[in-house]
Amino acid sequence: MIVDLLRHGEPEGGQRYRGHGCDDPLSPRGWAQMEQAVKGAAGWQYVISSPMQRCRAFAEDFAAGQDLPLSLASDLREVGFGDWEGRTRVELQRDRPEEYRAFYADPVHSRPAGAEPLAAFRRRVETGFEAALRPQEAERVLLVVHAGVIRALVGWVMGVPDERLFQLECDYASRTRLHRHPTRGWRLIHTNRV
Repeated sequence: MIVDLLRHGEPEGGQRYRGHGCDDPLSPRGWAQMEQAVKGAAGWQYVISSPMQRCRAFAEDFAAGQDLPLSLASDLREVGFGDWEGRTRVELQRDRPEEYRAFYADPVHSRPAGAEPLAAFRRRVETGFEAALRPQEAERVLLVVHAGVIRALVGWVMGVPDERLFQLECDYASRTRLHRHPTRGWRLIHTNRV
């Protein structure tokens, strides 16, 4: 089985922390990024999406246009950022510089107030990923998800510890490919391909 993880495009409001508590729709630029990301790609037999509108709207449109089945997987929504939801990096660096630096120095123990614990998020994503794929007979699946979900899945496949997850770049509308080998399990083929 080959699974392509497609990150959503740019949402309205530009770059800011959007976990599962802030759900802006895709901007016109975000739609264009997503359309470009799947242009010329073929072979997917099934589409799975986060239920958040910045993923779901494109997934629904794409699946309908390609006459593909679609399912929504609640456990594949983005990590919760608590008090940081809706805030920009510039705002946090200006208003909460110590908290911001602490988070990037130690994202496991220096979570924003009210944020989802990273270990719990990873368990949710890993379990949700396997549950979403289990009933599928498809050999090629497209998952429309978030940067955090992609980082968690790459981390799971590669055995990356929680504190290193944020070192993986994941651009808007980039694709990451995983392959389930019949005897060796999940393998990472490529990441952050735009």
